[in-house]
Amino acid sequence: MRPPDAHHPDRDPSRAPFRLLIVEDEKRLALSLARGLTAEGYAVDVVHDGREGLHRATEGAYDLLILDIMLPGLNGYRVCAALRAAGHEVPILMLTAKDGEYDEAEGLDTGADDYLTKPFSYVVLVARIKALLRRRGQGAGGSPVHVHGDLKVDTAAHRVFLGEDEITLTAKEFSVLEQLVLRAGEVVSKSQMLEHVWDFAYEGDPNIVEVYVSTLRRKLRPELIRTVRGAGYRLEAERR
Repeated sequence: MRPPDAHHPDRDPSRAPFRLLIVEDEKRLALSLARGLTAEGYAVDVVHDGREGLHRATEGAYDLLILDIMLPGLNGYRVCAALRAAGHEVPILMLTAKDGEYDEAEGLDTGADDYLTKPFSYVVLVARIKALLRRRGQGAGGSPVHVHGDLKVDTAAHRVFLGEDEITLTAKEFSVLEQLVLRAGEVVSKSQMLEHVWDFAYEGDPNIVEVYVSTLRRKLRPELIRTVRGAGYRLEAERR
């Protein structure tokens, strides 16, 4: 895998580079990613063992963790679960050669923020990293629990409640709802949704956003998400 020409991540040039930890036992892949991301302007550390990864993530002040699932020592699920149990909120992007909804659900249930299946595009990886860092910056200092009338969205635990009932959402459904909740009362365009929930390299049908909004309306309440013709979608203010 050869990374494309580097470009610096979006950040305040006055601050130190974002610090990333790669925990990946495929050494050639790990070192290739480290070289590419270093050229992008990130400060990158690499370890190849789950136990060492957990130790480094616990002791170091990292902005993001790239975590493989199939690791010696401790697998990625256990590393992720241990970090979350200890109260560490560092964004975690999980990598795996596996594929399937169950694996993704397990990764997210243990506290991962995103999931990428090998083989993956380097461009997509960088886009996911930027999105996670941007999301963390938007949420810095704020509560992970967002309350909108009787709708409660916990962005840290990936849980949604409507009144007393917990609503089960897929990872993508949750991400779409999260974007609307973070900007409640504002219009979120389809292109903004694609950028934040999918990635910059997405080349599929942009109408996929409509599919997920429709599903959310069925699972929540139809009137909760308003379509603003020609502009996007808005989470409606709760009527009292």
